[in-house]
Amino acid sequence: MEGRRTLLLEDRVALITGAARGQGRSHALTLAREGADIIACDICEPISSAPYPMGSREELEQTARMVAELGRRVVAQKADVRSLEQLRAVVERGLSELGRIDVVCANAGVISYAPSWRITEEQWRETLETNLTGAWHTCRAVIPHMMERGEGGSIILTGSTAAVVGFENLAHYVSAKHGLVGLMKTLANELAPHRIRVNIVHPTSVDTAMIHNEATYRLFVPGADRTPTREEAARAFRTLNALPVPWVEPEDVSNAVLWLASDHSRYVTGQQLRVDAGAAEKARR
Repeated sequence: MEGRRTLLLEDRVALITGAARGQGRSHALTLAREGADIIACDICEPISSAPYPMGSREELEQTARMVAELGRRVVAQKADVRSLEQLRAVVERGLSELGRIDVVCANAGVISYAPSWRITEEQWRETLETNLTGAWHTCRAVIPHMMERGEGGSIILTGSTAAVVGFENLAHYVSAKHGLVGLMKTLANELAPHRIRVNIVHPTSVDTAMIHNEATYRLFVPGADRTPTREEAARAFRTLNALPVPWVEPEDVSNAVLWLASDHSRYVTGQQLRVDAGAAEKARR
């Protein structure tokens, strides 16, 4: 009789920020299917400069239910990554209930749009504090435990094609994502002696609420006297990618995250993995 397939992340625990929906939820479910218990957190309240709603407490609870339905343990807690104190509370609770943290997905992010000279101080601050400082807070809160435990681990930052390309109307977002690359490179060097690997994934546009909202559609389909349709937006987004698709699915990014979280990438650190349908290369033409 054939035995049960060995799961890639069996008996491991993964911390995921921005887990209420979108890529974060997809990461949580993908890692849970491969045996990981999950610590999930999300802000669950508005960010004033974001032109679309943030994930809600109900959506975070739904993520937790979906993980539990896969037979995995889960800790879900409201937390704003802009607060190191709140991230530390998430880590402390996760360790108390699940005992360890092996994988970190610093995924929480926010976006807004304006030419660089019109970006407000609020937009700049909230974008940098969430996308860059929030990732550092996440790492800062968990790294001491991972080092002390001495069993290695994997930290995965969520970058963007905007970490490679200077997109118009996104100076604050581009700056934050470029900054994540520098953070990743430094952490990879600092943590290598502890067998903690640090990498970053760079998605192109992903089929989530960050893309599917009026502000984003109007930016990419300019001049419309009404909110562009999803089909009109898809045609505009398709021009960004080399492969003939407008965006990738959250699961496409999660599959890359799973590989980086698993021992299949045990000697991979300090790397930038693009899940971008060729967008970065097309931008260089």
